[in-house]
Parts: sequence; C-alpha cells; structure tokens
Amino acid sequence: MRVSAKSDYAVRAAAELAASPDGPVKGERLAEAQEIPFQFLEHILLDLKRAGIVRTRRGARGGYWLARPAAQVTVADVIRAVEGPIADVQSAPPESITYEGSASQLQTVWIAVRASLRSVLESVTLDDLASGELPAGVRELAAGSDAWQARQ
Repeated sequence: MRVSAKSDYAVRAAAELAASPDGPVKGERLAEAQEIPFQFLEHILLDLKRAGIVRTRRGARGGYWLARPAAQVTVADVIRAVEGPIADVQSAPPESITYEGSASQLQTVWIAVRASLRSVLESVTLDDLASGELPAGVRELAAGSDAWQARQ
C-alpha cells in the first residue's frame, strides 16, 4: 500500500487537533506543527470538514477542532475522508472485479489486503495517536523484526 502525502498530512493534522483539546487551532499552527504546506492543508481540512471530522470557525478566535471525540475517529475515517475507499483496485471496489484463468483468485487476495488494512486502520483512533498508546494488536504487528525491513 502506498500512503499518499494527502492521507499522511490529513492524519497528522487530525492527530494534532486531537492533542489540542483547548479550543480552535489555527490552520497556520497546524501546518507549522506538522510541517505541512499550508495551502495543501487548507484543502485537506475542507475535505475533513465535509466528512464531519472537523469543524471550523472564522475570525480572530476561530480555527479548527474535531467534530467528535478523538476516541471516536479512526485513522481509516480520516483516510476515507480525503481519499475515498480504502484499497480499491483501479478505482473500483475489489468485490466488483472478476478475473479469469490463472488470475481468478486475485480478487480474493485484494479482498484480504483490504481486510488487513482495515484491521489496523480501523483500530487506531486519533486519541491513540495523540496519547502515544497504540492498540496492542498494532504494536504486536510493528514489533516483528520483519515489519521494519523494507523490501524492493
């Protein structure tokens, strides 16, 4: 899976909001705190607002804040808000694609990949990120020595 800059920035900005429960946070502050290009972040925040993940208020006392408690917003929610469905194949859900011949089992592989991604991304909340306390299953997956080895 390739995580786009848009998804990465969206999750980082949302985690920053989760760690800032004291009221609205200015977009400029979010961009600076996470080293995200401000104009790109503005578009991301608009997507998150449309999805009901953040709220916004204009003015001197304005800014952005989470629309729901951080413990109720998953990393998957944020990614879907800015990218759409997780693990589509050529912009289509894997259950809608069929393959013939020697590739006939590929649909099952793509469905399993999606289920695997969901098991991690839907189990980690913004509260988990902000607190630094990831779910045990995610920590176990990341603790394997093979998990940290890049493959070409």
